[in-house]
Amino acid sequence: MNKLFKLGTVALAAGIFLTACGNSSSSQSGKNGKYAAKQTLNWTESSMLATADLAKATDTLSFNTLLNTQEGLYRLDKNGVPQNALATKTVISNDGKTYTFDLRKNVKWSNGEEVTAKDFVYSWQRTVDPKTTSQDAFYLDQVKNAAEISNGKKGVDSLGIKALGKYKLQVQLTKPVSYFKKLLAWPLFFPVNKTAVDKFGSKYGTQARYTVSNGPYKLTKWTGTNKKWTLVKNKTYWDRRNVHLKEINELVTESTTTNYELYSGKKVDETLLSGQQVKNNTNNKDFVKRLPTATTRLDLNQNKVAAFKNLKIRKAISLAINRKALTQNVLQDGSVALKGFVPAGMGNNPKTKKAFDEESYVKAATAYNLTEAKKLLKQGYQETGTHELKFTILTADTDSSKQAVEYLQSALAKLPGVTVDVSTIPFVQLIAKQRTGNYDASVKTWQSVFADPINFLDVYESDSSYNTAGWKNSSFDQLINEAENTYGNQPEKRWEKLIEAEKLLMDQQGTIPLYQVAKSQLLRSNVKNVVYNPAGVPYDWKTTYLAN
Repeated sequence: MNKLFKLGTVALAAGIFLTACGNSSSSQSGKNGKYAAKQTLNWTESSMLATADLAKATDTLSFNTLLNTQEGLYRLDKNGVPQNALATKTVISNDGKTYTFDLRKNVKWSNGEEVTAKDFVYSWQRTVDPKTTSQDAFYLDQVKNAAEISNGKKGVDSLGIKALGKYKLQVQLTKPVSYFKKLLAWPLFFPVNKTAVDKFGSKYGTQARYTVSNGPYKLTKWTGTNKKWTLVKNKTYWDRRNVHLKEINELVTESTTTNYELYSGKKVDETLLSGQQVKNNTNNKDFVKRLPTATTRLDLNQNKVAAFKNLKIRKAISLAINRKALTQNVLQDGSVALKGFVPAGMGNNPKTKKAFDEESYVKAATAYNLTEAKKLLKQGYQETGTHELKFTILTADTDSSKQAVEYLQSALAKLPGVTVDVSTIPFVQLIAKQRTGNYDASVKTWQSVFADPINFLDVYESDSSYNTAGWKNSSFDQLINEAENTYGNQPEKRWEKLIEAEKLLMDQQGTIPLYQVAKSQLLRSNVKNVVYNPAGVPYDWKTTYLAN
């Protein structure tokens, strides 16, 4: 598998250290009045935290937590550009396949041990080790021997990463990867403390007490199943004097109504908005509209429902969905109807500069045409020897997810012989069922790690761990392989192959795109320096502070 990276919803980073940080905020507040005396940020979440183990993380919230509690070679700045974190110097070979890093010295884990090159080696080896069962292991496939190790053909010691010394790390790739530094700013590529993993065993990353940190904050008060946890300033972080927040309290409330009430009562500093709340607050000084490269789609599981193997039935279901009505009349939160699987903001043609979602647009794949839908469904029934279709759509129990799936249920009921049930469950349970393919149909979200179409398209390669709905196509696989290997260093030809792959996916209705997810929110105006990344792990709170 020649994968790069995705995030299933998928999204960023920060850094800290101790002695000066302990009194940094108060001293600066006293000098110039810039910082509030109390540096506590109260943040809301719509789902529970799934894991604090980078090898097991697959969702945006888990990666957001890892980004703020851990530190890698690089962190992304406010413009999405990788900046040195634990790397102080990087040398890239002329062929672009060997990276040598000088590491920052005297960096500590929260258990007191020093962070060294061996921690990176251990982390990457652990992720690709089949025994770890990391769903994201394929993201390291561009590292020498990674794919072979994941497939059980070679030992982990053969992975193309080695410590040349305590503070020198070398990585060998199978091919040049122009965006490799951006990958290294993603938590999957961060180091892991072997002592902690050995000590906690299978419990590692399942509760706050079974974790250690080398980043700006430490995870506390998380039991693995509760709806409240706190990130506290990490006193052993190397850059702690630039971390101003003392703690970040995170609270899970699936209802935006509850969140809004908490915000209005000044119990929290941020809340996501939905529907009417957006309309009511567009002129609010605290209103912030965000449109991340996150999408929601409907996957039809061909492994569970035989009728979904029929192309006409899949197309009929897609044509019965009015995406503009869903976004504008139901969600009303600024979300945008998708033109394809790959959303807006994922790159432009290197020659013409035309946006990917515009150039790859297959109108019939996301159009609304109920008459044509009924016609195709009738033909699909004839081809499959049936006259009805019954299935359950699985989704999360959040407000927006419920709204979306209720609309889908109503829209698809207009098709003859179609009966749709709905099952809403907590997000952590949802991703577990999606991971194992335990669903008839499911509403899924996906968030990229960086702005390139491959972050989405390789979800549907035949051997992708995320491709659990059963759609597989050898021509699609070949196009992705050519884009990432044959034409990896030829941007224009690579682009052409990615365009072809997207069009094929849509022509075959391998998935049913719904909408690009808006994340409109209220954020108190005194909350400063939140680094937001629309194309990856969203929130980096390293340098965030509360102003007077």
